[in-house]
Amino acid sequence: MSQKIAITGMGIISSIGNTVKENFISLQSGKHGISDIQMFETRHAGSIKTGEIKLSNEELIRKLQLKEDNNVTRTSLLGMMAAKEAVESAGISDINSCRTGLISSTSVGGMDITEKYFYSYENFPEKQKYIDAHDAGNSSLAIAGYLGLTGMVSTISTACSSAANAIMMGAKLIKSGVLDRVIVGGTDSLSKFTLNGFNTLMILTDSYNTPFDNDRKGLNLGEAAAFLVLESEEAVKKENKPVLAYLSGYGNANDAHHQTASSENGQGAFLAMQQALKVSGLEKDDIDYINVHGTATPNNDLSEGIAMIRIFGENQVPEFSSTKAFTGHTLAAAAGIEAVFSILSMQHSLIFPNLNFKTKMEEFDLTPVTELKEKSINHVLSNSFGFGGNCSTLIFSKS
Repeated sequence: MSQKIAITGMGIISSIGNTVKENFISLQSGKHGISDIQMFETRHAGSIKTGEIKLSNEELIRKLQLKEDNNVTRTSLLGMMAAKEAVESAGISDINSCRTGLISSTSVGGMDITEKYFYSYENFPEKQKYIDAHDAGNSSLAIAGYLGLTGMVSTISTACSSAANAIMMGAKLIKSGVLDRVIVGGTDSLSKFTLNGFNTLMILTDSYNTPFDNDRKGLNLGEAAAFLVLESEEAVKKENKPVLAYLSGYGNANDAHHQTASSENGQGAFLAMQQALKVSGLEKDDIDYINVHGTATPNNDLSEGIAMIRIFGENQVPEFSSTKAFTGHTLAAAAGIEAVFSILSMQHSLIFPNLNFKTKMEEFDLTPVTELKEKSINHVLSNSFGFGGNCSTLIFSKS
């Protein structure tokens, strides 16, 4: 890359912790966050497990020291929590001290509120104000407003690769000289719409998800938010700031195969990984660990496994694991939280385990790391693939 993209801060809230430190403790101890639904009303409570954050909206509002306002969506609240931690960890006291932007991403948007009043809008006009919270950009503006950011704000929604594309877009804005610093990531809350939608697609498991296992049944949905602070080399040098890691490579592609399924030969995933390696200037042998997309659906794990073999070669795929067995699949936030996990892997020289794995898939000879493993890690490749064929890959490096 012509210019290094430094990562100077990160923040996260997920079902395994409300901060980066809490998430790391859970990953290190093997404590997952998949449980029965308690925080919102659904007829599936007790029969479908999710990666739910056990904080009510009211508790989040108090933690954020917001005024009571029932027009703030859960997606926005989670995003505020993670973005606040990211900015604080980057040591930023004046958010507008240089050209700073926010690129946020979401799939759910504000539908956790709008679906609540769906049948009431016509008869109760006073509730129509909640419609404004529905669109994806609403949460981005809410997060920017909470941070006091006056610069560029944009929103990306490319299904489950959304946060990866937000991170990629932020890097390109820095490299092109448009911005000096960008807060990038994603946020998604659980909602009836997404739960019912994925259930209708019949890709939810009736138990705990088992990525890359031959007997995998499907995914657990989760909710989360995670943000990184990206800064230019010049900005880092100017303030003599510590750097957590670097975004060394990125790539995205679309396999144009199906609205909700990945192609059988993993073409989109292959192209995304190939492009990320090219941008990074790294050789495939330089990758020490892969945080796979690993949704535990029959289609994804097969497609991703084939793509990895195409990139790295038979019996040469680096050690890999899916962390979705910890958090569930958090949709647009997935690449954001897995970016944090990738950086934690490098910082602590640890590969976090692929929980619940028992039986190797019969289609190929790939076995994920199933126990916490110490390893010196300099480069992590992180995959995120979404509906509509949206495939994205990020590479994080120590230096």
